[in-house]
Amino acid sequence: MPVLETDRLTLQRLTPDDAPFIRELLNEPSFLRHIGDKGVRTTADAMRYIETGPMASYERLGFGLYRVELKESGVPIGMCGLLKRDWLADVDLGFAFLPRFWAKGYAFESAAAVLAHARQALGRERIVAIVSPDNVASIRLLGKLGFRFERLARPPEDGTEVRVFAWGEVPVVVAPAAIQ
Repeated sequence: MPVLETDRLTLQRLTPDDAPFIRELLNEPSFLRHIGDKGVRTTADAMRYIETGPMASYERLGFGLYRVELKESGVPIGMCGLLKRDWLADVDLGFAFLPRFWAKGYAFESAAAVLAHARQALGRERIVAIVSPDNVASIRLLGKLGFRFERLARPPEDGTEVRVFAWGEVPVVVAPAAIQ
């Protein structure tokens, strides 16, 4: 049963049956370069990734990364959804697609549906996204979705600098009173 649908796409929860697709996606050179090596080399590794990542997130938080598939054929083309990283205060939009499905508007379509769902069904007014500084296509996509650059950060897992973009309401920062 779909979590979300668009005109061309269906977003569904990942299951262990998606392991062959996830193994392929997570080993794409573009995924390894821009997102990182998740150590998924076998179908068993992919099953473990799905169970301890997306499936655990659905259970714990009620959201996670979803399999994005073409509505007409059911062919999986990528994943898109929300993550909660320990080192970020806000929920994070994540997406990755097989290169043969790039530049067709699928990432925008699925991410826009996820953001609408985050706001309407989950009550999230602010979402962030992290991107490697040289991932021009993803930075451009975030701009089209209404994200704006907020800051640079270094995730504790690997310390590689990323750009943090924000969507939605900006938190109000109150400056401390001047010391007299």
